[in-house]
Amino acid sequence: MWPIGIRPRTSEDLPACVNALRQAHEADGYPAVWPDAPAHWLNPAKMVDSRVADDGSSVVGHVGIGESMLPPAVGAAVHDRIALISVIRLFVVLASRRQGTGRALLDAAATMAALRGCRAVLDVEDGAVAAVSLYERAGWQRIHSGPGTWTMPDGRAAYLHHYLSP
Repeated sequence: MWPIGIRPRTSEDLPACVNALRQAHEADGYPAVWPDAPAHWLNPAKMVDSRVADDGSSVVGHVGIGESMLPPAVGAAVHDRIALISVIRLFVVLASRRQGTGRALLDAAATMAALRGCRAVLDVEDGAVAAVSLYERAGWQRIHSGPGTWTMPDGRAAYLHHYLSP
């Protein structure tokens, strides 16, 4: 197997990204509800930049940064009044997990944010235990927890944890 490389996502990568997203969704339910138009979901208007993880033969992960509406408590939790940008659409296929791929994508998101003079923030649903573990091992700081604005497939309200990049 090739070493995993992180590179800018191109428009030609979108079909492979949709395939990888499908694998991530089937493995752990991310996104919680499969989008009607997954390529559009991976390329929202709020996306500022994105990267893919590539194992030499296929896309095995994805991350983007983009503008988003953060709960006021998230901004209030950041005392140094820095500009924030959100990590969005972060996922890794099951076969490439526990190999540093998620960490490399997370680091790429923090770098993309820093190049814009920002710190990266992200939110994660309470049930995503492996993702929470990754963020905390990578030194991201939990700055707020609270209800999300959407409902999980089982009908319960999403409960989110918000993290700030190191």
